[in-house]
Amino acid sequence: MRPWINKSEGLSQNQGHSPSIIGLLSAGHSHRRTSGGKAGPNVVHNISGKGMSPLSEMPVQTGATPTGASSQIAARIRKVFKVLRVAALWEAFLVALGSLRANKLRTSLTLMGIVVGVAAVIAVVTIIKGLDQTVATTFSSQGSTVFTVSKRPRVITSREDFIRFNKRKDVTLDDAEAIFRVCTSCWRAGVAANTPATVKHKDQKSENVNVRGITPSAMFDIDAVNIDAGRFWTDNEGATAREICVVGTDIVQNLFGGIAPDRAVGQNVSVGGRPYQILGVLQAQGKIFGASRDNLIYIPYSTYQKNFGAHSSLVVFVKTPSTQQLEEAEDQVRTIMRNRRGKTFGDESDEGFTLETSDVFIDLYGKATSNIYIVTYLVAGVSLFVGGIVVMNIMLVSVTERTKEIGIRKAIGARRKDILTQFLIEAITVAAVGGAIGVLTGFGLAYVISFLIGFPLLVSVASVVLGVGMSSVVGVISGLWPAWRAARLHPIEALRSE
Repeated sequence: MRPWINKSEGLSQNQGHSPSIIGLLSAGHSHRRTSGGKAGPNVVHNISGKGMSPLSEMPVQTGATPTGASSQIAARIRKVFKVLRVAALWEAFLVALGSLRANKLRTSLTLMGIVVGVAAVIAVVTIIKGLDQTVATTFSSQGSTVFTVSKRPRVITSREDFIRFNKRKDVTLDDAEAIFRVCTSCWRAGVAANTPATVKHKDQKSENVNVRGITPSAMFDIDAVNIDAGRFWTDNEGATAREICVVGTDIVQNLFGGIAPDRAVGQNVSVGGRPYQILGVLQAQGKIFGASRDNLIYIPYSTYQKNFGAHSSLVVFVKTPSTQQLEEAEDQVRTIMRNRRGKTFGDESDEGFTLETSDVFIDLYGKATSNIYIVTYLVAGVSLFVGGIVVMNIMLVSVTERTKEIGIRKAIGARRKDILTQFLIEAITVAAVGGAIGVLTGFGLAYVISFLIGFPLLVSVASVVLGVGMSSVVGVISGLWPAWRAARLHPIEALRSE
């Protein structure tokens, strides 16, 4: 009986295949020829010539094979091919790493292009997220349960609107008291008036300090400011128009040489030419867009009226116990103010006042920066595109340098798919490694910038996935053309190249 082997299409004794895998394949595809329809002894040749795998020693029946046995053999063959595919990909990955290690300078130049592009994207995304978080926290520091009633909006975008809003009546203390008295859904309420002034202490002075007159003392809670040293004044102290104040940290730093806050308590400062005693020092609030939020002085509103007059319109602040009651409180306050302005039901003309929450600043910020962010993302994307061009050029050079190697591989049985997979994995490996380094570099750059500017650094898993994912996509796109070009090389022409 003469044994024979039916090899699968494209299978050959390629370099790099392990004997056990070839043995598995030979066991799955080997058959024997019998005479007279009788089963003879199974004889299977090992293609690798280096021993048989355990599966190759199992009997393989031909001819009248039961259906169950055929299904088992087919399942084993499919399993063998799955193992072979994984092994081939792993082998291509190892070959790619070997090629990258053998050409360190070329690999470094390729990595540099990817690292710069990914680092730019990650740094931009991280910085923008941190800036958005800072703006949202700053503008909504009073919370989502606070709204204001004022003569004009805090944001005016045209000259015509400015003229129209200035024709409205001022919001007075009487309006505020009506809101306090009638609104049943309002938990806390207060009024505030602001004016710039020069503050002095001995031979030191600070100009353009925001002097904020408030009543009652619950406004400290509405403004979400906390005491660092000393105390807030009581409502009785505020009602008697005493010249007392609570100052921000910039006042202590500029006028007292940065002494400890508790040492500044009890000292006197001159505000608008009149002496005030410091009752407390606020905790630092930081900066927003380079402007300090700590360059301010709180004084009682009765004192503000006495020393600065009551000619400007007030801003009424209303706070509700929860966000669920915010809309109801707004409706009640709107009804109160419309009655005081003589507006009837169905009157669609100007209400004569503005009711708004802190979301107005966040919306304005979003509109103002949306186009800037788009341009920034485009610039970062161009950097990543340039990195992809670098990968493509380097891979084309690699294909040219390794033409003879490609010819040898194809001559001993490598298929187009094998060559394509090898060079594609090479490009993806370089891009993925460059992406990982670029992510770390981008976070480091964002940390330095955020430290210098003064806003928090937000590191998210999405940014990491974005960086590595984008670099891998760039690797696939950039490596596809060089890999396809290498796969199309004719083995004879490739072997002739020098």
